[in-house]
Amino acid sequence: MAPNTVVVTVENPENSLLGIKGMDSSIFLEKQKAVSPKQLTWVLLLKVQRTLSCLSWLANTSKATFVSVKKRIALSELGDEEPKQRGKLYRFIKAFLVLSIVALVVEVIAHFKKWNPSLIHPWEVQNLVQWSYMAWLSFRIDYIAPLVTMLSRFCTVLFLIQSLDRLVLCLGCFWIKFKKLKPRIEEDAYDIEDPTSFPKVLVQIPMCNEREVYAQSIAAACQLDWPRDRILIQVLDDSSDGNLQLLINEEVSSWNQKGINIIYRHRLIRTGYKAGNLKSAMSCDYVKDYEFVAIFDADFQPNPDYLKQTIPHFKGKPDVGLVQARWSFVNKDENLLTRLQNINLCFHFEVEQQVNGVFLNFFGFNGTAGVWRIKALEESGGWLERTTVEDMDIAVRAHLNGWKFIFLNDVKVLCELPESYEAYKKQQHRWHSGPMQLFRLCLPAIITSKISMLKKANLIFLFFLLRKLILPFYSFTLFCIILPLTMFIPEAELPLWVICYVPIFMSFLNILPSPKSFPFLVPYLLFENTMSVTKFNAMVSGLFQLGSAYEWVVTKKTGRSSESDLVALAERESKSTNEDKISRRYSESGLELLSKLKEQQVAPKKKSNKLYTKELALAFLLLTASARSLLSAHGLHFYFLLFQGLSFLVMGLDLIGEQIS
Repeated sequence: MAPNTVVVTVENPENSLLGIKGMDSSIFLEKQKAVSPKQLTWVLLLKVQRTLSCLSWLANTSKATFVSVKKRIALSELGDEEPKQRGKLYRFIKAFLVLSIVALVVEVIAHFKKWNPSLIHPWEVQNLVQWSYMAWLSFRIDYIAPLVTMLSRFCTVLFLIQSLDRLVLCLGCFWIKFKKLKPRIEEDAYDIEDPTSFPKVLVQIPMCNEREVYAQSIAAACQLDWPRDRILIQVLDDSSDGNLQLLINEEVSSWNQKGINIIYRHRLIRTGYKAGNLKSAMSCDYVKDYEFVAIFDADFQPNPDYLKQTIPHFKGKPDVGLVQARWSFVNKDENLLTRLQNINLCFHFEVEQQVNGVFLNFFGFNGTAGVWRIKALEESGGWLERTTVEDMDIAVRAHLNGWKFIFLNDVKVLCELPESYEAYKKQQHRWHSGPMQLFRLCLPAIITSKISMLKKANLIFLFFLLRKLILPFYSFTLFCIILPLTMFIPEAELPLWVICYVPIFMSFLNILPSPKSFPFLVPYLLFENTMSVTKFNAMVSGLFQLGSAYEWVVTKKTGRSSESDLVALAERESKSTNEDKISRRYSESGLELLSKLKEQQVAPKKKSNKLYTKELALAFLLLTASARSLLSAHGLHFYFLLFQGLSFLVMGLDLIGEQIS
């Protein structure tokens, strides 16, 4: 190339920006410099305009958020119990929050004054505050950091063991899919032309003040495809509302008039919650004539062919005591809370229940949508009222007596998910305190039972300890206590794979059974960590038999309609012209009819969203820790703490789930 040659490269023809190479390119550079101030001015103005727009948007968003939060705080009620009953956990979190705020203030002062112990000699200390800070650093390194490190390693080991268990369950599920393993039934198990070949089945619908769903559950049970002389439906009503009792009794009588073998039962002494209700129903003399009992909670709506898909699995298998169907949800897309619940329960049924059913012939009875062999119930001691998880109680006792269980992943029963955070929180408290009560009661029986050592180990270490005790313990301790603590004790800092990589991978495995939920991967991870405070509190209550462990609150239902509900509703509406005749046939008094009419016109009870103090305290604790991590430029630690703190704030302000205006 000639020495005076100039190479011109056009990088952006629209703006005519030229890249110039060559020995004499200084001439062109001078021209470029001559025009660059004008271009630079426009670029700076554009950036200023964008910055102002961004700041304006942030200001408006912050203002709207602040107004919403202020309004929520003003109009909400405390969702926790009375201050005396909030427990030591809340007081511990508050104390931890106060200490973290004080520590953050000190760390900010030290950061800006550059109090670095490695650069400052003892004789350079200027005041008492600086001396106290240096003494604290020395004490922290020598005494506190080793203890926190030891505790974090212990929780990390538990975390890895539980993750390994979850991974093994997923591999078992993949193997079932690959080998197409599923329970099989004999073809033509029962002679359709001979109704007497069908076993007699008892259907039980326990309910308590289920105003929104009683009609649809009764209608679904009455439409089960089974010979009418081989089925009896028991509506077990524990309602305390007299008007609601009349309405349910009327619904039962209307189906009885259509030829359905259905009876209404109401206990005068309603003790033992659901277990007491079922125990009372099984004590009836006519129960001895029936071989199987199907149980449906009040919001469950089985398909008409449910019994024909489940009962045949008992034929030729005298050691099978339970056939459990899967749940499906009519309101899984109602809000973010129901979507996240759907992820959890899809994994529970698709992976946990199916794998344990195929490889161990044992799993926890889900309390509904299952069929029991009555002989298995009787030999296992029947329903007991000693815990709030009567379903898990009877399943464990039946397993200890040698009965096998079958899980049908292809048979689904429609039901509802709790749509409000308040209802979901109470449900989870019962589900996580009850197993610990049961573990205390069943441990001696498990140890002395005649089942194999492998089954004993599975019950004690996997079913109870790992999945019911260790899981809520480490998830709360590791991510809500130790992680923010390590921001103030950097010598015990958790590695990134503990707080980020492994949890995301495990959340990915949890979402696999519900692939449409992949966009909710990160919200699901944050949601699970947020719920750990409720689960941990419930686990401790059940383990140490605290007062809240024996609480039983019926999960609130909304009565979402499915296609089967609409068909049943249309059928009932078509017979509405005969309502007066039917009412007279029931020999109801005019006062009873008047009270029912008034009940329909009563204004609904005023409701409001709640404030949850534990979640709010943890939110501010994690946000304080995130501010401390920002000083140390921790990166992923900061973002995790920030978003986890915001998720606790959303929960604490009851901004997830059903919103009441």
